[in-house]
Amino acid sequence: MTVADDSSEEHGHHLPAVEDWPRGFGEASWWPFITAIGAAGVYVGAALFLLARGESPIVTPAAGPAVFIGSVGLFLIGLYGWVYHAFVKAFWSSDGHGSKALRWGMVLFLGSEVATFSAGFVYYAFIRVGEWSPETLGLPHLLGSLVLINTALLVLSSITLHWGHVELKKGNRKNFLIGTGATLLLGIIFIGGQVLEYYEFIVNDGFTLTEGIYASAFFGLTGLHGLHVSMGAVLVGIIFVRGLYGQYSSDRDVSVETVSMYWHFVDAVWIFLVVVLYAGAEITF
Repeated sequence: MTVADDSSEEHGHHLPAVEDWPRGFGEASWWPFITAIGAAGVYVGAALFLLARGESPIVTPAAGPAVFIGSVGLFLIGLYGWVYHAFVKAFWSSDGHGSKALRWGMVLFLGSEVATFSAGFVYYAFIRVGEWSPETLGLPHLLGSLVLINTALLVLSSITLHWGHVELKKGNRKNFLIGTGATLLLGIIFIGGQVLEYYEFIVNDGFTLTEGIYASAFFGLTGLHGLHVSMGAVLVGIIFVRGLYGQYSSDRDVSVETVSMYWHFVDAVWIFLVVVLYAGAEITF
């Protein structure tokens, strides 16, 4: 019996998403909706945080952080169930979803992500209409060495992930693990670099979310991207751990391919952010 034919009962794995919920919906899964509700709650928490500030706050100061933390928890629960339902359960049983459907599912998901980021860039475009002076607006120096190093690390992480996937296709599991592990490490360093950047802007330069319309666009877009990188790092970590257990081969790599698609998308968005939001903000016209 091959690994693909082994059932979850034989391996004793706990599969929280083996059954569609609620029952009777066939191939329908509610995990993506749970994940989406959690993601939407993050934005609601940010909005409540802003509404609690100012001279006449509409909500209590604790409302925003409470909704944000709860939404992040719901998002992670939904993501956990989604990944299990779509990939892990499909690996341990023979009744999993087709690889073509999963690839197209990721394509459609990335399409929705394009729309999400586009809304933020449209907002920024409205801000840039008319006269623009970084000095008058009190903007800090944005395009520094830290963001350039961070950009180089993220681009390198895409290269290592692609190389690891190519090596997996060649049947070289060791190089696949090296490439995936390097990608995970670079992603974590990138997140740490963005946290350090925020610290320098907020503490050293006094540049905060409520500093003006550009600040709201900057922290909104870069924070949204940071959330996506964090989610991507979780996904890369999952395929790395599964790789350690030997769950991938040259003809069994659907989750590696879909996670790679997501990671390359996040990489491309960051490059666009650096060009438009960082470099573009320092151009006066």
